[in-house]
Amino acid sequence: MCGTCGCVGGSGEDGGTRIAVPHTHPHGHERLRPGHGHDHTAVRDHPSAVGGNAGAGETITLEQKVLGKNDDLAAGNRAWLAERGIVAVNMMSSPGAGKTTLLERTLRDFAGRRPVAVIEGDQETALDAERIRRAGGAVVQVNTGAGCHLDAEMMRDALTALEPEPGSLILVENVGNLVCPALFDLGERSRAVIISVTEGTDKPLKYPYMFAAADLVIINKTDLLPYVDFDVEQCATYARSVNPELRVLTVSATTGEGMAAWYDWVARP
Repeated sequence: MCGTCGCVGGSGEDGGTRIAVPHTHPHGHERLRPGHGHDHTAVRDHPSAVGGNAGAGETITLEQKVLGKNDDLAAGNRAWLAERGIVAVNMMSSPGAGKTTLLERTLRDFAGRRPVAVIEGDQETALDAERIRRAGGAVVQVNTGAGCHLDAEMMRDALTALEPEPGSLILVENVGNLVCPALFDLGERSRAVIISVTEGTDKPLKYPYMFAAADLVIINKTDLLPYVDFDVEQCATYARSVNPELRVLTVSATTGEGMAAWYDWVARP
């Protein structure tokens, strides 16, 4: 059990997180793990999966150990990415905010501009990864089982399997959850939180840590504004009351409205 969020990682027989990607092309550049074999289907243990009941002091110690180990691994990921000029963006939201649709459109519109790859985080299924693949993107699926977030070890193993080209853009679709993903650094350059106009204006006040930890808020599904009770300006004000440095963009991943500003933001050095 994770001392931070209480999740149990993994859904396989050994309780490990499943990370899989089909191998479709050869690469010659150095991998994240020296000596890693060429089998691109891997099973990894969730670093926070432990058993037993702990008292308050033991729980705090466990949480510190979990996050401390994660931060060390994240620093390694960040250095590895920087050495190769790879930009990684951690995309977080509640389920149904439109992350996958936004990614599909981004992949289509970025075609030919720079290599883009996706790390898909879900508790189960490879449905979103299949959507990304059909949109033309390189993708690796991470299934966390009962786990409610990605962590730095999962990110490391996904990068090893994905083998992104130098200079790539890596878009990480985290598990749908507005709480726990904010606690775990993956080694990303920046964090984007996606909310939709169907979710309610007060989301930043209800989930302040997520918005405090973000660099960008994308308010998605603006094509539905005529049909829902959502105040864009008030939502942006709430978000900036939690994090004054936040950039707020309004987009419709369905119609393409506002997407150019997202592309400019994600493509910056």
